[in-house]
Amino acid sequence: MAVFAVVNRKGGTGKSTLATHLAAYLAGLGHEVMLGDVDRQQSSRLWLGLRPETRPPIHGWTIDDRNFARPPAGVKHVVLDTPGGFTGIGLMKVAMYADAILIPATPSLFDRRAAADCIKELRGLPRVQLGKCRLASVGMRIDGRTRNAQLLEAWAGQEGIEHLGTIKEAQIYARCLEQGLSMFDFPRNRSIDMYLAEWTAISAWVDATLAETALAPAAPAANPQPGNVVHVRPTPILKPVPLLRSVAAERRGADLSGTTADTPAFLRAS
Repeated sequence: MAVFAVVNRKGGTGKSTLATHLAAYLAGLGHEVMLGDVDRQQSSRLWLGLRPETRPPIHGWTIDDRNFARPPAGVKHVVLDTPGGFTGIGLMKVAMYADAILIPATPSLFDRRAAADCIKELRGLPRVQLGKCRLASVGMRIDGRTRNAQLLEAWAGQEGIEHLGTIKEAQIYARCLEQGLSMFDFPRNRSIDMYLAEWTAISAWVDATLAETALAPAAPAANPQPGNVVHVRPTPILKPVPLLRSVAAERRGADLSGTTADTPAFLRAS
């Protein structure tokens, strides 16, 4: 079993987008996946409730930072979505079981400072110190061709952690979340491949973690607590809500919809 956690003390850095996409990627590989939501807002659980029955299933697991337990027996892989301000005992408990922690960040000074503080705290924890828990960063809402992407990559180098590239901001991600979907849930075509290209380094990092955990010796059985498993009943696909383009984007003449003729019809801007 591999446990992935998405962590950053700063809110609004794209943790839920990353967590849901990681879970969907693993489910698409045919793995039994549980998405654990530590955040009080329960964004990931809401996403699970919207997930269509026709897509690879993902199990829900509601936990909190004070009552965190070892993932239930029999679960193949776990993805944990953590809240902003996550630190102290809660972070320590997650790191006790995590095999890999992904840290989303933006070029903002405040985001980089919060991420750096989080990395510093993580490095003081036993599994990270022993190399049993991998750390990596990913830039969110950033075009990989910009100076901001270079700035974040240089920052990750200074922090001494692996950087997995950037995911640009596009309305298609918001529309996916509204439908309980991810970019990994669609048939491959030119439009989808354009977005999936940004996830190549992340999926390779996940694959490498799976390979490492498969080779690691099994942990001794300890009669773990089952946790609070949630069987979320999917709801019908909702009609997509049109998202407004920003005034600044209109002035720049930018197209934030990120859709083409190959994009599934219900994800296109109205």
